[in-house]
Amino acid sequence: MFMKIKIAKDGKEMKGFAKVVLNESIANNRLVRDGKKEFLEIKVPKKKEMNRRKWIILVRSIIQEAKKNKIAKLEIDWKNLTSYENLGENLSQIFVEALHMADYEFRKYKSKPEEGWFDMEEIIVAVSKDDKTFSEKEFKKGLVVADYVNFCRDLANTPGGDMTPKHLVDITRAKIKNTKIKMQVLNEKQMKMKKMNGVLTVGKGSQYPSQFIILEYWGDDKKNNPTVLIGKGVTFDSGGIDTKPHPGGLEMMMDMSGGAAVISTILAAEKLNYSKNIVALIPVVENMPSGSSMRPGDIVEMIDGTKVEIGHTDAEGRLILADALVFAKKFKPEYVIDVATLTGAAMVALGERASAFFTDNEELSEKVIELSEKTGDYVWRLPLWDEYAEEISGTHGDIANIRTKGTPGYGGSITAALFLKHFTKDYTKNWMHIDIAPRMTAVFDEQLSKGAIGTPIRLLMELLG
Repeated sequence: MFMKIKIAKDGKEMKGFAKVVLNESIANNRLVRDGKKEFLEIKVPKKKEMNRRKWIILVRSIIQEAKKNKIAKLEIDWKNLTSYENLGENLSQIFVEALHMADYEFRKYKSKPEEGWFDMEEIIVAVSKDDKTFSEKEFKKGLVVADYVNFCRDLANTPGGDMTPKHLVDITRAKIKNTKIKMQVLNEKQMKMKKMNGVLTVGKGSQYPSQFIILEYWGDDKKNNPTVLIGKGVTFDSGGIDTKPHPGGLEMMMDMSGGAAVISTILAAEKLNYSKNIVALIPVVENMPSGSSMRPGDIVEMIDGTKVEIGHTDAEGRLILADALVFAKKFKPEYVIDVATLTGAAMVALGERASAFFTDNEELSEKVIELSEKTGDYVWRLPLWDEYAEEISGTHGDIANIRTKGTPGYGGSITAALFLKHFTKDYTKNWMHIDIAPRMTAVFDEQLSKGAIGTPIRLLMELLG
């Protein structure tokens, strides 16, 4: 059931709705009944301590607390909610995104309880007619973005046994029906002809054939170069021959989160009729151990002729992305942005609260940092210094897929980014890599359900818009 959110500008009291009250004085959130009227009191920090980050969490907490108390209908006073300084712009969009992201639950594989599911039914947002902080245009955009963020979460949360490469293709094809998006899918025979050995090598241990999805949305004059989005689509990552030790594989159905985010972003851009040309490339594979799997020590000739040493079979994402990065140049891109749950090293560096990003484009970097704070898809820049490239130089091949020199295990997210950079020679200055491994799943205090969170769709939508 999709929660309804309505805007009320007539000032009438809503019957049957619990009113949200923000209270600095209470110790914990609480439900208060006064006769037939219910008040959901939410603990908030002092006004001087509030900022945009805390505000997003506050909005989500309203939904979580309502569900906890089985309140199906809420009334929120917009003026009261936005009475803080330093909240910034686009609050209407951020507000509705936060509400729907907090309401999301992945129930597909759960048995329905005897009493049925409890769902939020409706939220009334009381807005004064002369309140200029509320924008219906932003609000409607937020509804679309939130819808596709949650679609992305559905894709990423689906178990790997069901989310095979072919299934992701089928879902995508069904989703783009009746849109302006054109879709092409390369099969293994076609990829072999194009020498896309990165994708083919990673996927050859699986019983499910690999796929390469190409989505094109031309919202502007075709003479204008497109932005190419690339998403890692490993539908399940066992680690291959170098199998992940338990419990490292438990969430690896989400190793296609980058691919899911890129698919969702181009769908949202089309839905909002963006005046932008966008191409999405998603190499889709399953990385499994078998008698036909790639082995540590193998040397793979990539699409551009580079000979890559396989130092570790669990460093597979960069191999499939390399093929997509080379393939992207045929579109003469304005920018290329790849998104991937690429390294545990990014999580070691940043924890779970920001994605790592890499680019040599200073203007793009500044814009991304600004937009990350605006949207709530937080990022932190890490270096792409040439010195790091020496650390993945090959012994018997040209380059290795893991660090070969220096202390093992250090700087893994950086050397992975440098590996990708090797395949961007035609457009390096206009390329960005986002390692979303730290933001693959929700943190305990983010007021979101456990599982995928749809990073970085909100950021990409603002970057493209």
